Amino acid sequence: MEKPDFEDYVESVLRIVEQIPRGRVTTYGLIAEAVGHRGPRQVGKVMSLYGGPVPWWRVVRADGSLPDSHGPEARQAYLGEGTPLRPSGSVDLAEAVWLPPDIHRPDP
Repeated sequence: MEKPDFEDYVESVLRIVEQIPRGRVTTYGLIAEAVGHRGPRQVGKVMSLYGGPVPWWRVVRADGSLPDSHGPEARQAYLGEGTPLRPSGSVDLAEAVWLPPDIHRPDP
């Protein structure tokens, strides 16, 4: 199977992020799994370079946290959208996780 080029990968990642409903989140790893190529760090790279126009705050680490630099702005978005939060301020994944649709399935 041929790996998609980086532009296709970026479009696939951003397309998933655009689908995350208000008040919900998904993880870098779940997006990587749905896209079917590369891993969570590459999703993070896409988000850092191209994620400005999409709801980037809805993509979190596997523990429900965001990088420290995103905290204040993301927290305002979470409060505005009613995203379930833990007392620590991280997202309560048990309540807020959204599973991306499978947009790629590897050939058997």
